[in-house]
Amino acid sequence: MKFTGVFAPIPTPFDDDGALDLDAWRSNLDRWVGTGLHGLVVLGSNGEAPLIDDDESEQLIATARPRIPAGRLLIAGTGRQSTKCAIDASRRAADAGADAVLVRTPSYFKGQLTTSSFIRHYSAVADACPVPVLLYNFSGLTGVTLPVAAVAALSSHENIAGIKESGPDMSYVGELIRAAGDGFGVLVGSAPTFFSSLLLGADGGIMALACVAPDACLRIYELVRAGRLDEARALQRQVSPLAKLITSVHGIPGLKAALTHLGYIGGPARPPLQPIAGDAVAQIAHEMDLLAEITCGVPV
Repeated sequence: MKFTGVFAPIPTPFDDDGALDLDAWRSNLDRWVGTGLHGLVVLGSNGEAPLIDDDESEQLIATARPRIPAGRLLIAGTGRQSTKCAIDASRRAADAGADAVLVRTPSYFKGQLTTSSFIRHYSAVADACPVPVLLYNFSGLTGVTLPVAAVAALSSHENIAGIKESGPDMSYVGELIRAAGDGFGVLVGSAPTFFSSLLLGADGGIMALACVAPDACLRIYELVRAGRLDEARALQRQVSPLAKLITSVHGIPGLKAALTHLGYIGGPARPPLQPIAGDAVAQIAHEMDLLAEITCGVPV
């Protein structure tokens, strides 16, 4: 299975008491399925995965599965600090209906995590998991970087299908692309550098921006594939301000505010995350309205 295209790492809705809001989850899923996205990622970083327990995780995947039609991928985040727990989470995700799992790097004992440690960890997960595994590197959150040498070795594993790299470092993205074996997908998570990553040879993206502006993300992807680079570059410039606001500036509460502005059920973030201030909400709404106007009213 080759992973290509644009995927949305969708947020998890909670009610005001901090419990899962499964009605909102179903409603939001149905709207995302109505877009042209190639698939959805549940329980990624934007899904607040570290703040969600195993039973809740299984419930979210199982609820999403029947709402995602054939031809669209359901990818579930199953990163854990221990190899055993990552294996258990990956098996549970597969049993609940995930088509593939996205396994964030362990990071707590970062000083002792060597190239060999990562190779053994991911190999064990992939050996035990009944669905394809995607590596997941997010140095900005974890404080560790998956060595390129580890990715190169792991790319030959028959059940490791690719990697998501969430940082904006184009040099690292380029090294991943060069090191990857045939059929190994390189997906990026930084929307402000999506165009540049595609030019380097990335296979697509798993980006927060795709939750609120899926058509714009898909247009950049398709324009690059068609060789219409000037148009893709111009659209990249237009989406970058919003992409930064809902990621590096305001994070998950900002992304949820953007969803609420669009009529999705964003809901509160789970504590200890806190809502953003009203002026930040207004700034996000302004950028979203501006993007819709610039892109000739293409629905987002």
